[in-house]
Amino acid sequence: MQTIKNIYKTIYYKLFRLDDRLLLIVAGSIAGICSGLAAVALRLSLESVTELLHPLRHYWWAFVLPAIGALLSSLYLEKISREGAGHGIPEVIYAVSRYGGLLRLRSSYSRLISSFLTISSGGSAGPEAPVVMSGSAIGSNIAKFLGLNDRQRITLVGCGTAGAIAAIFNAPIAGLVFSIEVLLGEWKFVNIIPIAIAAVAGAQVSQSIIPEQVLFNHEPFKMMFVDILPSLGLAILTALISVLFTKSLRKLGRIAKKSSLPFWGRVIVGGCAVGAIGSFMPVVLGEGYHFIQSMISGTFSMGLFLTFVAIFAKIFATGMTLGWGGSGGIFAPCLVIGSLTGVVFHKALFLLLPSADIASEGAYALLGMTGIISGVMQAPLTGIFLIVEITGGYETILPLILVSSISCTMSHYIEPASYYLKDLIERGQFMRPGTDARILSDLRLNELVETDYTKVSENMVFRDFIEIIKLSKQNFFPVVEDKTDIYKGVIQLSTIRRYALEPGMYDMVFLNQVMDAEIITASLEDDLQDVLDSMDLNNMDTIPVVENDRFVGMIAKTRVLDLYRRELIMQTNIQ
Repeated sequence: MQTIKNIYKTIYYKLFRLDDRLLLIVAGSIAGICSGLAAVALRLSLESVTELLHPLRHYWWAFVLPAIGALLSSLYLEKISREGAGHGIPEVIYAVSRYGGLLRLRSSYSRLISSFLTISSGGSAGPEAPVVMSGSAIGSNIAKFLGLNDRQRITLVGCGTAGAIAAIFNAPIAGLVFSIEVLLGEWKFVNIIPIAIAAVAGAQVSQSIIPEQVLFNHEPFKMMFVDILPSLGLAILTALISVLFTKSLRKLGRIAKKSSLPFWGRVIVGGCAVGAIGSFMPVVLGEGYHFIQSMISGTFSMGLFLTFVAIFAKIFATGMTLGWGGSGGIFAPCLVIGSLTGVVFHKALFLLLPSADIASEGAYALLGMTGIISGVMQAPLTGIFLIVEITGGYETILPLILVSSISCTMSHYIEPASYYLKDLIERGQFMRPGTDARILSDLRLNELVETDYTKVSENMVFRDFIEIIKLSKQNFFPVVEDKTDIYKGVIQLSTIRRYALEPGMYDMVFLNQVMDAEIITASLEDDLQDVLDSMDLNNMDTIPVVENDRFVGMIAKTRVLDLYRRELIMQTNIQ
């Protein structure tokens, strides 16, 4: 038995530990397959239960169904899995940026269950964010099982994400691009290959269980040069709708938090509001893929005014679902809102210019989806490749690129942070791996403080201080009160040369006359980045640390640089 273990260890170390790329490819493939299975399970479950509940939608009391589903979802998250409501992608980004992608094992299934309850009952949300959370947690725990370092674990988190997105949409390129562009935020060669293979693995799992070519079928579109100018107008409109959508989600979420209702009360109110809207406008319920298909196919029957109203109804319903306690993602709502926006734009254009020779309504629904996805997530490549893959609309690629780029740029100009990153940035929790901010966040001031300093009294005469200098290697001397030991200032050797070179003044000068009492100080509670900014602003290489009016030590930039280098090596080291 021991011999078999030794052989296993030898093979493992020779094949994997000595070749980081091979290890990540194999582990990433496993993460992609597992996350693909999770995504397919959620998708099939949603389709089955949604079809099962469809006959109940015709009853007058059907408006309570989203409330029941959201309540069960919220109770499960709050009481059983002990996780907060919402869509989960900011939590994954936070884990990647601050904790090397470390996620709990229960996150691999908790959001799948909660989002299933919310969406299948009619809540306005999508299944994408839950499967991203699940796939990320699967990749993270595979890395934990293999004993990988932070950098490798982050790559496997990306693999799990790519496999999940590829499986839920049958879109491997979109899975790869989303994982790198949104989640990891860095295009590194060492990440791209394993994440790409994981995305293919996830898509293959999906296709083997649900054989289909594209998520939304349609006849080929004919986009011409004349469509370029309308595309520019649609890009501007989708950018404005994207900003409105983002702000509305956050505003409704803040209103819910300020409410005096208990969490279950908020969930019921939000669910009933969604159900009531859905009773008159079914397009707001669930993921809405059926309505997207009808809009792309040109069979959508709602008129211009009702379609225009449906945009804002879907925005409000999504905010009431996610902001008031439901669970799910914003991908599907973005697709519905985008297709509605494209249809409204096309109908309005034909109302103004009845003889305009432009592409079909379905083509503009396609462009609208791209614009909203790119604007809300501020991820233009994700918007382009996702829409192309889920619709097969490759003939619209040039207008797609145009709409995606302009919508993303305008949205970023109006709202600098995407929906996923806004709260993290406001809380100071967003730091990409490998950046200065991330590395500095892992350093603590008490690690940097040098405490071996001789303190001197403020009433000491200069002659006695000269004797101390002769026996010391310090360049800085903290000055304190005689009886209380309270910090008063610092003496820098570079500033007292003129006194040191005039022996006649040795008995005439006291240290409180030559110390620097105005020098900036730091506290152990301060953020390291703030301390460094303060040192740069005041042109200082060393800063005293004072806690409760007592001198603690000094922080030198050379010490910070040394620990920074060690931390950088540790975070990027290949074990």
